[in-house]
Amino acid sequence: MQKKVALHTLGCKLNFSETSTIGKEFLLKGFEIVDFKDKADVYVFNTCTVTQNAERECRQLVRRALRSNPQAYVIVTGCYAQLRPEQIAAIEGVDAVLGSSEKFKIFSLLDDFEKKELSCIYVSPTEELNNQFGLASSSDADSRTRAYFKIQDGCDYKCSFCTIPLARGLSRSMNPDLVVSEFKNLIGQGYKEVILTGVNVGDYGKSFDIDLFKLLLKLINVDGDFRIRISSIEPNLLTDEIIELTAKSEKLCNHFHIPLQSGNPAILKAMQRRYKVEDYHRIIHKVKGIIPDAGIGVDVIVGFPGETEENFLETYDFLSDLPISYLHVFTYSERPDTKAIALPDKVDNSERKRRNSMLRILSEKKRNLFYNEMIGKDLKVLFESENIDGMIKGFSSNYVRVENKFNPNIINEFSIVNVTKVNEVLCEGNLKEIKKSVASEIV
Repeated sequence: MQKKVALHTLGCKLNFSETSTIGKEFLLKGFEIVDFKDKADVYVFNTCTVTQNAERECRQLVRRALRSNPQAYVIVTGCYAQLRPEQIAAIEGVDAVLGSSEKFKIFSLLDDFEKKELSCIYVSPTEELNNQFGLASSSDADSRTRAYFKIQDGCDYKCSFCTIPLARGLSRSMNPDLVVSEFKNLIGQGYKEVILTGVNVGDYGKSFDIDLFKLLLKLINVDGDFRIRISSIEPNLLTDEIIELTAKSEKLCNHFHIPLQSGNPAILKAMQRRYKVEDYHRIIHKVKGIIPDAGIGVDVIVGFPGETEENFLETYDFLSDLPISYLHVFTYSERPDTKAIALPDKVDNSERKRRNSMLRILSEKKRNLFYNEMIGKDLKVLFESENIDGMIKGFSSNYVRVENKFNPNIINEFSIVNVTKVNEVLCEGNLKEIKKSVASEIV
């Protein structure tokens, strides 16, 4: 009887692309991939270590899997596994713990998936990751619409709150020739949007004497009907060249996700970020000056040690005044082996939650304002395949979520929609045409 595997991802888009690669290995070995809610013979959890919630969720998911099948073989991998393998191995029911490198070697490390009395741990020292690069890409539920493509891994930055460099090693990039080859492969499979992912995507290419801008030039000249989205980019790495290229090329999405973390200079310095508040302000206004309809997302952390009410309100007012589209709000979480964990003046948990709530409300207001600015404008939307109550949804280039009446002819095609109204977290409009992209561009 065909064995079944269920895969579950915690954390970032990079993790999702890596989980998809793991899933492909199981398919090649004759497994059937089933939903996590279904009974499986093997469960694989790709973990995150950014917050305490992710670790707690991992424990809960393991217990939930074993309720579905007490004899299931449970594998935990990813950043949490790299940093805390003994803790994970101690969770009742976990059979194997695989580090950041070992996640792509499941079938060479595990000769069978039979439960044993003791967990096995395969975790290489983080230093050994520095010369390794695991190829990974994924899709949105294999819809052949959007693919996440990992081009970079690791990080050389020393942010005082972050454990990711400890889990993933130094910054390293995929060979640019291989990037182009794999990119062409994704386009050939029918994906219309490719999202470039990594721990620090903007840091791409140092060891190959190429940077992200030069890589983008190569990719937009690939033949095909597609567009490219950058998952996230540090403000100090979002260059004028990249902004101007985005403005000129339809192959690049008019959307940037640019982490801020704090709008207070003292807190930003304590976080050991590589830019100043005024630098961030300049970057945002430069993007909007060159690409007025650009969608801009922002990461922000509340409750960092030493953040007073005045500090927080300075961040709030700074974000309120910026022409941004939405926020990803994170509540500061103490992480072992970080510099921030030893800082004084901890913020009470209830206060952290209150500040989080305030910024989430601000995010909703920002998104609503940005969406209302789209009324009367034509947006180029890539619709996905799912039919929900007779409606179909998709994203525009500038990351506006658009809904329209279901039409099978617009699935995975670029369609021009004239926005007529905003309905809560969606834009609605009139379908004007289905538009093919230019096959290739020379910039």
